[in-house]
Amino acid sequence: MLKTKYKVLTIVALAFLMLIGCYYLYKFKAASTDRLSIDRVQAPFTKVESVETVKSSYDLIVVGTDPEGIMAAVSGARNGLSVLLLEGRDRDILGGLMTLGGLNTLDLNYSPNQPWYYRYLHKSKFLNEGLFQEWFDQVEGSSVDTHTAANVFYKMVKQEQNIDLLMHVQKMEPILQQSGANMQLTGLSIIKPDGKAEKVAAKVVIDASQDADIAAAAGVPYSIGRQDIGEGKAKMAATLVFRMDNVTNEAWRNFKGLEGLGLDSTSIWGFGDARKYPPSDPQKVKIRSLNIGRENNQTMLFNTMQIYDVDPLDPASVARGMEVGKKESPLIVDYLKRTYPQFANMNYAGTASELYIRESRHIYGEYRLTLADVLENRDKWDAIAYGSYDVDIQSINYSDVGTIMLSPMQYGVPFRSLVPLKVDGLLVVGRSASFDTIPHGSARVIPLGMATAEAAGAAASLAISNDITVRELSQSKELISKLRKKLVKQGMDLTYEKFEQPAYMKHKDYKGLVTAASMYMTSGSYSNEAWDLDGSMSIGRYLNKLRTLKKAHPDQFSGFPDGALKDMRDLLTGPLTLEQAAYMLALTAGLDTTRETALKDLISRGWISEEIIGQILNVKELTNGDTYMMFYDILKNGFGIVYE
Repeated sequence: MLKTKYKVLTIVALAFLMLIGCYYLYKFKAASTDRLSIDRVQAPFTKVESVETVKSSYDLIVVGTDPEGIMAAVSGARNGLSVLLLEGRDRDILGGLMTLGGLNTLDLNYSPNQPWYYRYLHKSKFLNEGLFQEWFDQVEGSSVDTHTAANVFYKMVKQEQNIDLLMHVQKMEPILQQSGANMQLTGLSIIKPDGKAEKVAAKVVIDASQDADIAAAAGVPYSIGRQDIGEGKAKMAATLVFRMDNVTNEAWRNFKGLEGLGLDSTSIWGFGDARKYPPSDPQKVKIRSLNIGRENNQTMLFNTMQIYDVDPLDPASVARGMEVGKKESPLIVDYLKRTYPQFANMNYAGTASELYIRESRHIYGEYRLTLADVLENRDKWDAIAYGSYDVDIQSINYSDVGTIMLSPMQYGVPFRSLVPLKVDGLLVVGRSASFDTIPHGSARVIPLGMATAEAAGAAASLAISNDITVRELSQSKELISKLRKKLVKQGMDLTYEKFEQPAYMKHKDYKGLVTAASMYMTSGSYSNEAWDLDGSMSIGRYLNKLRTLKKAHPDQFSGFPDGALKDMRDLLTGPLTLEQAAYMLALTAGLDTTRETALKDLISRGWISEEIIGQILNVKELTNGDTYMMFYDILKNGFGIVYE
């Protein structure tokens, strides 16, 4: 009797589970049948209204109405602060890069632990959540309609009675006073749209301008572009986003199934062959594979053009970049229409009104995010946001193809990276925060910037309520713990997930890998498997690595490795021996030595250790990892430089 009862219960339970499964399978099939179609209508832009009267003082001033500035202002207001949100560009809507720059496809920070069923029945889980998630839940998807994005940003601002918004500010300058070893930022001098000058006091200022303009004007130290790896002021290419129209549901569905292409209802990525496009001036512009974001008015935006030699800090240079982009955009569209049948019935429909600038200033803060932090997926005691987007290094000139350095799982952005050196009362959020240029390739993305901005707004409130500066806050583990709890309470997820660390960290030459990658000598690509530490190093490639080493550390490496080639030129593509490697390295370090004595000279100086030499398995054919470990050793032992 008992067995029969259990049998019946089991059958009922199985039937119930099957019924639930069939229901969700039906939902999935129904959704996927037409998942590439949209029937939305594009809403007009909501008119943005500025405050009529600016008060003489606020708790918080936020500079910039890019997504980061909006999140900082909203977070500050929700934490009880009076906020003045200022826009110093000629803008009529909010959202900056995303809306006026047309960057409507989001570089998302996915959590390393997704629900197993998320692709079918559940939304993707993002790191951080909070205000970003609140905004994201009101837009279309992985790509957004720029009108929707701008209107949701404005709605979030207008819902906060504590925020005064002032657009079209003609000029902003920091008001500073000496405070011990640092300068204290006490407010801003502004010239309002009507031309009247006014001084506005603030307890904290958040610089959310794209280029950290307020921080720079206040005297915060910074590097530009790739200065920190010895490439001068070279910067990633700028982009002018352009638009095509007549993108019907049928036209969008025509992209489905193309080889090497990914798509959903709002985004397309792929078309690697598009790189073959012949630009009008190859030294100024070219294109890469296509990133396409769909809008609600049968148009789509293309983030594909790369424009070189644009100085973001020079308005005339930016204007020239716009001219180059506007000239090239219709030519690119014509090429796409001729080359790919899917674009044949679409038309060129203009460009964005602002350039997409990827890189300019990198401030120096209380902590500077390193590539080692990202390589090791490090958590931080003061992590106030987490990133996981690929370290995407765009090209810097027409002969450079760019690099995907690696794909991290989850790394923490410390609050200290928002706190600039030498100037207090100031926080910097967005791509110009305190990140080295290489990890900036991941940390620069908008969703992560929105998370750091939310943290900055809450931090300003915590510092003010405790009557301390934001720098003092950054040094208190007790108060940072309170900040993290505050952020979690307002919807952020600051959980450091559990996941297996990448295999490359277990390699015997891992320290060398960190050293080489931090100087931009090697990359792991999307798979994190392209480091090739066990691959053979040729003499020619080693010579290029030495040139990179010298470029990154010119004061330490004053010599020239090329002198070793007089008896090796016919061997450039051949394997590298330990004797050859030591000789070329010693010459680069400026030593007066010979091929036969170079290794002994390096060891006797303590620059290369016996331990490192002992790990080399084949002295007649060095691996990439062997040479990277020699770089690690000489930098550490010879000059006290360690990438960590």
